[in-house]
Amino acid sequence: MLQEIRHYTSAAQGVRRLLREPRVKDHDAVLAEQMARRATRFLEMARDFVFANPANPYYAMLQQAGCSYSDLEASVGSRGLEPTLTKLLDEGVYLTHDEFKGKQPIVRRGKTIPAPAGIFLNPRSQGYLATSSSGSRSQTTPARQSPQFQVYKEVHDVVQSRNHQLHRYVRCIVGPILPSAIALTSGIRGHRVGRKVDKWFSQPGKATDTAHYRAVTHFLVRTARLFGSSSPFPTYLPDNDFLPVAEFIAKTKRDGRPCVVNGFVSPIVRVAAAARAANLDISGTLFLVGGEALTDAKRATVESTGSSVFPSYYINEVGPIGTACSKMRQGNCVHVYSDCVAIVTRMRAAPYSDLDVPSLMFTNLLPWATRFLINAEMDDSGIVEPATCDCEYSAAGMKLQVRDIFSYGKLTGQGITLFGTDVVKILEMALPERFGGGPGDYQLVEREQGGQTEMTLRVSPRTGARSTAEVEAFFLSELKRCYGGSLASRLWTHSHGFETLLAEPERTRTGKVLALHLLGSRMAAHAS
Repeated sequence: MLQEIRHYTSAAQGVRRLLREPRVKDHDAVLAEQMARRATRFLEMARDFVFANPANPYYAMLQQAGCSYSDLEASVGSRGLEPTLTKLLDEGVYLTHDEFKGKQPIVRRGKTIPAPAGIFLNPRSQGYLATSSSGSRSQTTPARQSPQFQVYKEVHDVVQSRNHQLHRYVRCIVGPILPSAIALTSGIRGHRVGRKVDKWFSQPGKATDTAHYRAVTHFLVRTARLFGSSSPFPTYLPDNDFLPVAEFIAKTKRDGRPCVVNGFVSPIVRVAAAARAANLDISGTLFLVGGEALTDAKRATVESTGSSVFPSYYINEVGPIGTACSKMRQGNCVHVYSDCVAIVTRMRAAPYSDLDVPSLMFTNLLPWATRFLINAEMDDSGIVEPATCDCEYSAAGMKLQVRDIFSYGKLTGQGITLFGTDVVKILEMALPERFGGGPGDYQLVEREQGGQTEMTLRVSPRTGARSTAEVEAFFLSELKRCYGGSLASRLWTHSHGFETLLAEPERTRTGKVLALHLLGSRMAAHAS
């Protein structure tokens, strides 16, 4: 409880600081400068955070690779940034997701490299708004976003607003309350750049479980309003009911202005499905979505209402990755924010499938980012290639795109990330210890169903379990101990996106029984 009080007291200070930060006068100039200095920024951070700090694991990796700072500087100057990162990757300078999370040791060339807690945090990014809180009881190092980092995101907000002509729309957010701060900070940034949020809908969960989150969310919104923000208070949706959002969109259309709606993919698809079921006219609505893959089926549901949908790509541990321009109307494809991140790929075997995938490796370039990472893997796959469209992003120099994005090592349904290794421990250890059976008898399946991403916990009859309700309650209670688990449990329950079946686990095409069956990996397997 004391930790929670400290966390949200800090968050209130962060809200005040952000609202008092000077506004950017020329967003285009700021973006152009960062694009021009992206390689220089990388070298500066490598010099100051790695070569000046032998405790940083990257220092040992670079030493093993025989790369001094002068070597790195020369390589970037002659080869370019991304080719240098690819060479470093080949030489063992990278982090897997489990290494980054401290779930397995960093071992290179037979030597274990120590990784002290918090070592990858950017010492210059001191802030008050954390990207995570103790909403789970996992051992996670919180990353506090500095006011400068939040302000820099406004550069992207302005480009996106211009690209989609967002001044024509009434703005609505469908997003969670705390412990997620996404909707809260989006409302504050919207106020600062003239993109006022008119309505905020949220899936709150049971009042008995989330009373303190509701109270603190109300407190932080009131704090923001006290310091001049126009941020709205959240409107709570009834259990498994997204019709109020569709009705609001339809009303604004009747009043003469369309809506632009920000939210996670699955809830947005449920909004579109609710509008279609109620025969509401929401045509012309613009949906800007993120948090999970925008599959063809989900896109089709949204577009069947006469609306448009565009994905964005953001990773808490890295920061902004990219967003779709107005001409990207197919697939799950975004322009890479080349000002913020450099991306290279490596082929690897996906842990919860029979696939070899092009794994995305990320390197931070913003001096205000919460962490400095070089070739860090986040268990996402995608194809990186030149963008061929003529748009605001290409004109700004963001001429790369990443498409066919999916997660192969973590669950992302309903927009909340759960790490595969955390969930597998529950499936292969906690559940067998409590109800019997062993590894292979419990399986979590991620699938598209009912217009959203849903989870099915399959329990083998061999375990002897008789009450699926008891197994489900235990699984969800254990899940709350994981990073992101508390919020995931809330959203799954609200949307009726979780069920437990007494049934044998599913098998892969080659007959394997995997603890996790991930939606993206299965769809990629069918496409191959």
